[in-house]
Amino acid sequence: MDLEELKRIQQECAKKVVQKDDFQEIRTVGGIDLTFQDIRNNPTKAWASLVVIDINTLKPIYEDVVEGIVDFPYIPTFLAFRELPLMLSLHQRAKKKPDVYFIDGQGVAHPRGCGIASHFGVITQSVSVGVAKTKLFGYYKEPSTKRGSWSYLTYRGNILGAVLRTRDDTEPIYVSVGHRISLKTAIELVLKTSIYRIPEPTRLAHNLLQKVRKKLS
Repeated sequence: MDLEELKRIQQECAKKVVQKDDFQEIRTVGGIDLTFQDIRNNPTKAWASLVVIDINTLKPIYEDVVEGIVDFPYIPTFLAFRELPLMLSLHQRAKKKPDVYFIDGQGVAHPRGCGIASHFGVITQSVSVGVAKTKLFGYYKEPSTKRGSWSYLTYRGNILGAVLRTRDDTEPIYVSVGHRISLKTAIELVLKTSIYRIPEPTRLAHNLLQKVRKKLS
């Protein structure tokens, strides 16, 4: 495993990211999430889920789960090399591909400008948004506690993403461009699809995986 080569791949990926709206219309949004049988072991069995919702009703219109073996270790900032293969399998077989994907992870808010959401978007040429529960990289001022409040996530004067409050008095989430979308539109989409702290596409994808795990245990 050559980390320097993987860094080079990420840097090349970052050059291909399109940070402007490059689509006709958004009618559906899909959320992708992963879970592992034993996150401490490697290799381990894992599952990836996709839930696609209607942008107006926020109701699911398609869902799918794939199972596979993950054999790349967990290394911070190299998440794509661990989780992307299963996500690509899920994307390839999906009978209903959404207009935009929300990925549980970072987009350009990454030390080398290509987190898993950007990596997924560039490889599949999909519109994608990074929607993370924790900060990986950068600095920000805490936004107001009111829903819809946000502040820029920055590093050395560059805007990496936004720290967005999706619900009153809850922890914010970290939104960044994945591919083929502007940060402004990404923020608007995440807020529009959020009832709870986590947007419905990724929240429902997570819940679907919990049902799978419960059924198997």
